Amino acid sequence: MTPDQPVRAVPKTRRLVLAAVAVAVAAAIAVPLALRGGDEQDRPASVPDATGVAAHPDQSPPRELIAAGRVAVSAYFTRKLVEQPNGNAVGTYEWRLLNTATGRYGKTDWAWLHVAPGMRTAAVLERDLPVSRIGLLDLATGKVQRWIKVDRSVGGVEFSPDGKRLLATAYGLNPDGMFKDASYRLNDRTVPGPKPSRTGFHMIDVVSGATDFVERPAEGNEQDGPAGGRQDFHWSSDGKLVWEPGNNAEGKIYYDLTGRRSASPDQGVNPSYPGAVLSPDGTLMTGDFVGEGDRIVSEIRNAKTGERAAVVPGQQLLAWADNSHVIAWRCDPKRCSPGQGEFRNQLLLVGLDGKAIPLSGFRPERLRDKGRWEPVLTPR
Repeated sequence: MTPDQPVRAVPKTRRLVLAAVAVAVAAAIAVPLALRGGDEQDRPASVPDATGVAAHPDQSPPRELIAAGRVAVSAYFTRKLVEQPNGNAVGTYEWRLLNTATGRYGKTDWAWLHVAPGMRTAAVLERDLPVSRIGLLDLATGKVQRWIKVDRSVGGVEFSPDGKRLLATAYGLNPDGMFKDASYRLNDRTVPGPKPSRTGFHMIDVVSGATDFVERPAEGNEQDGPAGGRQDFHWSSDGKLVWEPGNNAEGKIYYDLTGRRSASPDQGVNPSYPGAVLSPDGTLMTGDFVGEGDRIVSEIRNAKTGERAAVVPGQQLLAWADNSHVIAWRCDPKRCSPGQGEFRNQLLLVGLDGKAIPLSGFRPERLRDKGRWEPVLTPR
């Protein structure tokens, strides 16, 4: 999941990894424009492999399960800035989590969560981050089955690709906090800013609860705004390394499980932009926006050669449903023009043949609308 950026004004802009972006509604972080689809229409596509398609194009935010092939929307969130005493504020995530018994999304009060592959369990963190324990919640009952305590408080947590381990990022302060004494200028206004407080990460065995802590403070980067805030670690696709967002060509800085810098695990892969996603068989990779004029399309590349393999509808390609279908954001083709409707987008299932199936309804056009939701896509 990554935020969009306006493509007419800034084509081929690098997308930030959503889980690592500090919540700062006051900063009005823009999400990508999805432009008019041109000759790509919402034609029925063949249903992909695995477990088929669950689509609700009349729902936004969704109330019932959205899924395609190997992945599903396991949860989604909205964000808002909550003012605090003394001029401080907290960027707050409001989560809706799938109940697998009912197939519906329900509101939760967790500050942070992540769903394990297979969609049976979620790791949850309580409000007032950082916290000293991690809950393991049953998606069918909505109840925490047990708690794992940590000796250094955490503000983010993520399951490994095999679901057997947790990667929990430790902080000294709320990673989503905005502090008056860290204020900065934004659009001719002085707004509270984030503070760097990351201390490292925990490696946790889910079954035993055994925890190893690795010290890895945040280094900070002023290039894209004030340093600090949420700077979570994430798993590599094979679960052998962890990474954090960086300004290198790949957009990721890798570490081994002891915290030492490491080379990228995909040495034979040619990413077209930071955040590109490999197909399940490893042969293809999502590409960047390549549309011109009224065509809103993105490219698929050969993972080894970097050559273009296909062009598909959509402005942002999020995840692979199978080896020939991708879940993407695209705006309303009837209302997509500069200044009008660029941000009114919906989830689509798109095939390499260019056909598309709407999966969700359209998000509100206004960027600061409280109804603008961000999906969490999880292997099922």
